Amino acid sequence: MTIAFELDQTALEEIAARQSAAGLPLPADVPSGLTGGPKRSLDLFLAIAALIFLAPLFIVIALMIKLSDGGPVFYRHTRCGRGGLPFACYKFRTMRVNADEHLRDVLKNDAGLAEEWAHHQKLKKDPRITKFGLFLRKTSLDELPQIFNILLGDMSVIGPRPVTFEELPRYGRSLIYYSAARPGITGLWQVSGRNDTSYEQRIAFDTQYVKEWSMKKDISILLRTVPVVLLAKGAY
Repeated sequence: MTIAFELDQTALEEIAARQSAAGLPLPADVPSGLTGGPKRSLDLFLAIAALIFLAPLFIVIALMIKLSDGGPVFYRHTRCGRGGLPFACYKFRTMRVNADEHLRDVLKNDAGLAEEWAHHQKLKKDPRITKFGLFLRKTSLDELPQIFNILLGDMSVIGPRPVTFEELPRYGRSLIYYSAARPGITGLWQVSGRNDTSYEQRIAFDTQYVKEWSMKKDISILLRTVPVVLLAKGAY
């Protein structure tokens, strides 16, 4: 079963405009500080501090992945960033080496999983994920390499969840708000149920975050992220 989504043409045109004009102003109802210096400075401070503090953990995880099947340590996937521009999103690899081919075979032969994928772009029991990869996902440790994306300016510590270009049709008019911010490692969606929410709720959380952004709310989301990660709420 497949679900068709109609992409809002006006939203696409505005995204295209952002791609060709990096200095285009934010939508009128979006706080200007969302892309300002203080937020970027906080991102850099937290990213550099985390990289220094977590360096030993990075090494241990990398060795565990490499020893498990000899495949690559990192996984890069193209995501839609601020202004609709593509960027390579980094993660620790949690899936088997031939994951894409395996997924196609699974969805072709299992209508139930195909429907689940069509609705959520995720599978609760994903057959592609390795045993160690499942641990990394449950603990959110697979997302640690996104620290490099923050340093490169592709992402923020707090922001909308980074989505693929294939997911953009689902956003409709909300695409304007998603593209106004750098995607985040954590965000309002991540601390509000994460994968236990519907896709429509995810979009609503992303839109709400951008419209109501403030530095105070960023700090609140950051503090709320700690128990969510420790309890593995909505993580799979």
